[in-house]
Amino acid sequence: MVKTSLYDWHRSNSNNIIPFSGYLLPVYYTSIVDEHLSVRKKAGLFDVSHMGELIVSGKESEKFIQLVTVNDISKLKSGQAQYTVMCDLNGGIIDDIIIYKKENEFMMVVNASNIEKNFQWLKSVLINDVQIKNSSQEIGLIAIQGPFSRKVLQSIIKQDISGLPFYHFIDEIEIIGHKVLLSRTGYTGELGYEIYASTDYINAIWDALIETGKNDGLVPAGLGCRDTLRLEMNYLLYGNDIDQTINPLQAGLNWLTKLDKSDFIGREAIVTEKNKINKTLFSFIMLDRAIPRSGCEVIYGGLSIGNVTSGTMSPSLKKGIGIGYIDKSYYEIGANIKIDVRGKLKRAQIVKAPFYKDGSLHS
Repeated sequence: MVKTSLYDWHRSNSNNIIPFSGYLLPVYYTSIVDEHLSVRKKAGLFDVSHMGELIVSGKESEKFIQLVTVNDISKLKSGQAQYTVMCDLNGGIIDDIIIYKKENEFMMVVNASNIEKNFQWLKSVLINDVQIKNSSQEIGLIAIQGPFSRKVLQSIIKQDISGLPFYHFIDEIEIIGHKVLLSRTGYTGELGYEIYASTDYINAIWDALIETGKNDGLVPAGLGCRDTLRLEMNYLLYGNDIDQTINPLQAGLNWLTKLDKSDFIGREAIVTEKNKINKTLFSFIMLDRAIPRSGCEVIYGGLSIGNVTSGTMSPSLKKGIGIGYIDKSYYEIGANIKIDVRGKLKRAQIVKAPFYKDGSLHS
């Protein structure tokens, strides 16, 4: 198991460290619910250094990224980021990623469990005049999220960050004497920032934020609330909600799948399947008191129509929520269904996502 640069800090402050995607990371420090609500109301600090960073450079780097992703990278200007997915020849999702366009190169941020898979696949489809480097072990990543995140972060940054828009970033901005990439992105649905910095000084930045954020209620936050926060926003988790058996249209990612751009890997298969899709992603809220989990069957009129892929008890709503896939013909907002939770059928309702609508994301 790999330890992030902050492992010793986690071990000193959490008794709940587990293996996750090949890394040892804390599930929580105090409790999942407390940390979740702190992020919603004040601010939380996450170590997400397990995420991978692949650097793509060279004269044809933009052409290459257009080839391997479904979104349109040509729309990006330097200093902007884009959420997208990579697909295989069958249209299955290899990974969901964020791409950062720098002056002379691109940074692809990939899921921890897929770093080596992605790196090898990208090398196998590499075109001329493009270089790719795996910098995952050299870069640390921490995320500060919540309505007070800007206030806390600004206290240790001289440059004004109040005007940084969502999915934009500042490269080589200085934080306590160290140059970092600061991005206004996150996985929580709240105002937040992610800090990419050398593993040589990521700890110093973490310590500075923990210290300066005390008066504003900043708390360290673990994997547990990261999952409940993302699920309240209907954000997908690779390996649970999407994988290579799912194409982006089934996963509700039509908005980022640009079938009218230049050709990309998987496009032909996605176009072929477009009018044949028989299952779709859906979101539901429990009407009975129960916690849905991955694998639970979805029942309608006595028939099994699909399965849950992610579920939890929402700390914000105090109700069970979940997402999954069902037969497309049964999808209707407001429809009543049942979820088989440990052999007992519990009432639920299909709803429009996200579940939580009061976040500070666009503050």
